[in-house]
Amino acid sequence: MLELCRQFMYDRQPEINRQAGKMAVPPPSSDGKPDSPSTTDQRPGFVTGKGLAKASEPADPASPPLKPKPAAARLGVVEGGVAATDGAQKRKNNPPKPAAPARPAAPLAPVPPTARPARLASRHVMIAASFVLGVILPVALGAWYLYARAVDQYASYVGFSVRSESAAAPAELLGGLGNMLGVSGNSTTDSDILYKFMASHDLVARINQRLDLRTIWSKAPGDPIFGYRGDASLEDLRKNWERKVRVYFDNGMIDLRVLAFDPTDAQAISQAILDESTDMINDLNAVAREDTLRYARAEVEQAVERVKQARQDMNAFRNLHQMVDPAADVQMQSGIVASLQGQLAESLIGLAMLKSNAQPNDPRVGQAELRIATIREQIEDERRKLGSSTSSGEVLSDVVGQYEGLLVDRQFAEQTYTAALAALDLAQAEARRQSRYLAAYVRPTLAQQAEYPERGKLLAIISGFLVLSWLIGVLIYYSLRDRR
Repeated sequence: MLELCRQFMYDRQPEINRQAGKMAVPPPSSDGKPDSPSTTDQRPGFVTGKGLAKASEPADPASPPLKPKPAAARLGVVEGGVAATDGAQKRKNNPPKPAAPARPAAPLAPVPPTARPARLASRHVMIAASFVLGVILPVALGAWYLYARAVDQYASYVGFSVRSESAAAPAELLGGLGNMLGVSGNSTTDSDILYKFMASHDLVARINQRLDLRTIWSKAPGDPIFGYRGDASLEDLRKNWERKVRVYFDNGMIDLRVLAFDPTDAQAISQAILDESTDMINDLNAVAREDTLRYARAEVEQAVERVKQARQDMNAFRNLHQMVDPAADVQMQSGIVASLQGQLAESLIGLAMLKSNAQPNDPRVGQAELRIATIREQIEDERRKLGSSTSSGEVLSDVVGQYEGLLVDRQFAEQTYTAALAALDLAQAEARRQSRYLAAYVRPTLAQQAEYPERGKLLAIISGFLVLSWLIGVLIYYSLRDRR
């Protein structure tokens, strides 16, 4: 029984090895014979006949007693024995086929040699030297300058805006509708003008004349970067002005930051800028006020000339026609004719009543008829006067038409003169009131400690720029080296 189990396990060993781990069959020995049973017995995971025989041999009395195995181990032995018994029964029913000769193992691929140890090359030394010379040394020099040579600077801040009390223009009241209709107001505000004035030569010249900017900014002779490096020319002062004075403009509000080596100097410059800006706004007010008054005075002068001319024409007309008021004369003539027509109507009524009551040869009838005829003649005479010629030879109706035209011109000139006087009074009242003024929401400040130069920030910027430049240079070097 044990011999059959051993033979079965030996025959099934290659197949089991291939299924479990695809393990290679051991190569045959030098004489071409298969491995010896001793080699097979040493393979793990199999129970051979020799092992079973050893297990069945009686224990040596001199040997120490064996410890009992755990239940799991005993269960494994039982299961192995049952499996071996089943295999032997199948072996008896089906005789095993002779084992196929073992195939020689394929030769293994040659293993490449390992990489040689890294060693220091000349390019590594060059890159390290470039990092030291291009990054570490400049950063060290910059740190030394910022913390040893750079002089502290004090900042003074001021903020203001331009306010206006004048009424909004019609184009501003229309808003977007005015823009669509092509009606637009002034596109340049007072704040824009003042912002441009902050960087002008005129402001630099005024403040230099007032405070001597060259002396103020030359108080750091040992600081060649942040100190004043120019002469007394206005161009050099303006270049340094752009470095020391920063103007920030946001929605009509202007903020300034002024740097100086002394806090009182920085505050003095800020106050001078505020004063000059106020004078600038006052000058704009004066120009606008003068323009308004000039236009109002011009309108009044034109109205006065028109009134004078109308009155001169009226006097010439009266002297020509020897009539003060032709319209009044015509009205008087018309009144006379109307009165005569009333008398004529009464006379006609009286004559009719007299004829109905008196005899045909009554003398009162003749008198009444004579009265009526006289009135009619008088009416005709008055009507002829209306269409007759005046002393100048012109028809009275034409003279009246000319007079009425002169009268309308004089009235219009007088009304224009009255409106021009009212506009002049209004312009003078508006001129007396300051329509624009400078509202300072931040008065010039006096620094308590130095804020500039920002040494840490500048050193970080310098370091980052140098490191980035060095990395780009190294990448370019290696990309060109790899292309060779």
